[in-house]
Amino acid sequence: MKVMVAIKRVVDYAVKIRVKPDKSGVETKNVKMSMNPFCEIGLEEAIRIRESGLASEVVAVSIGPAQCVDTLRTGLAMGADRAIHVESMAEHLHPLNVAKLLRALVLVEKPGLLILGKQAIDDDCNQTGQMVAGLLNWPQGTFASKLVLDKEKQTATVDREVDGGIETLCLDLPAVITTDLRLNQPRYATLPNIMKAKSKPIKKVSPEELNVQIRSDFEVVQVSEPPKRKAGVILSSVDELIDKLKNEARVI
Repeated sequence: MKVMVAIKRVVDYAVKIRVKPDKSGVETKNVKMSMNPFCEIGLEEAIRIRESGLASEVVAVSIGPAQCVDTLRTGLAMGADRAIHVESMAEHLHPLNVAKLLRALVLVEKPGLLILGKQAIDDDCNQTGQMVAGLLNWPQGTFASKLVLDKEKQTATVDREVDGGIETLCLDLPAVITTDLRLNQPRYATLPNIMKAKSKPIKKVSPEELNVQIRSDFEVVQVSEPPKRKAGVILSSVDELIDKLKNEARVI
């Protein structure tokens, strides 16, 4: 069985986000970029599945500008067997566009399992996995905190965290899985593997070759920072606290 993993290049989680002066989006020039943490967890899970003998190949896929190649090389250094770059210069790749491109790649590669991070830390959409499952008409297990495959029955058992506890699903393969934080702890790429990854070929395809038209159905009107928190005050009595909660905050 082949496992395909979608990975996204995002602003590193440790970087302080800055909004562009024209408020058209987030500043990405001269900013450290890295693999989306949830995608990293998905790739780690795919590699573990291959190492357990339940998969024969792990294919990493990234969609976006030429710089996505760096993220794919990180995936190769972690242990992916192959990498595919769908090069798109579109300024904003919205979830539906990404889902259509992934569907087209799945029809070409024919994996038994498609793994994505549950969301990207840049836009927090949490939509692509569900959309691609709908387009493929595949079962989906979202927010997976545990994944067990049965090779004989061709099923995947997924534990997913919900408000009331843990929900367990049994899915027929092929299926789409989106990963949550507690699924695993991703490995670090070793220096020898990083060096080897630099010479590995990365297949490039275009949306046109996949017969997918990139178009946006909505426009980002404005991106702005949240309002700064006001300084706290020290109150002298409970009565004063109640008065402020009632008359200023208006929460009681």
